[in-house]
Amino acid sequence: MAESPLARAREASPGSDADASGSPARLRIDARDDRVVATLDRPDRRNAIDQAMVDELHALCADLEERPRTLILTGAGGIFAAGADIAQLRDRTGDDARRGINATVFDRIRRLPMPVVAAVDGFALGGGAELAYAADIRLGTPRVRFGNPEPGLGIIAAAGASWRLPEIVGHARASELLLTARVIDADEALAWGLLSSIHEPQDLLDSAHAVADRIAVNSARATILTKRALLAPRNAHPAIDGELQAELFDSADKYARMTAFLERKKR
Repeated sequence: MAESPLARAREASPGSDADASGSPARLRIDARDDRVVATLDRPDRRNAIDQAMVDELHALCADLEERPRTLILTGAGGIFAAGADIAQLRDRTGDDARRGINATVFDRIRRLPMPVVAAVDGFALGGGAELAYAADIRLGTPRVRFGNPEPGLGIIAAAGASWRLPEIVGHARASELLLTARVIDADEALAWGLLSSIHEPQDLLDSAHAVADRIAVNSARATILTKRALLAPRNAHPAIDGELQAELFDSADKYARMTAFLERKKR
């Protein structure tokens, strides 16, 4: 059997702490039949996103594109991600910016076939916030702090915040956060719809798994096509909905699920 892209990532299996070259892994992976939990794990850098982590995220995406499953993203040590690695950002050039190093992988995460759930604890700042914005569903703890401090560092939030955040919280609120670099807490994030719910830190991952459990009982294909419809541009609707529904209407899974529903009602 061919080795999967995930097996070639730095953290190819639970319990490994380095890649073949001996470099510390940036992700801890718990791969299951219907979901994958990926934990950002750079405790010495508050889970800052560097090039090695980007590479591992690409490998993870390749695996989830090949074998779709729900992805739960979280961070180790009570922090989601304190941002991109500033030491690397300082040395990047205009050509690096045009490559969209973080933006490309975050967009790939956003477009994974199955849902992405971000379980956010502590700081989600800069690139860490933009990674969370790329998720379909975000859960948090009372310790959550979201913010985009990029203008204070002489740059912009260019990995999705300028267009993805307005889609989540609205243009006015996104403008306030991105133009002032203000940091908001969990209660404000919940009120704005940036978080779906708040849980105590010890319950956060279980709550993310509960969301994955609810996804898992549904038709995987219907879930994939629902996400595809959600990501489609406005001018693609309603035509795309009809095409996606047509595929499902002709599926054996739809017939079996509806038959089972009708039979339960008869009891």
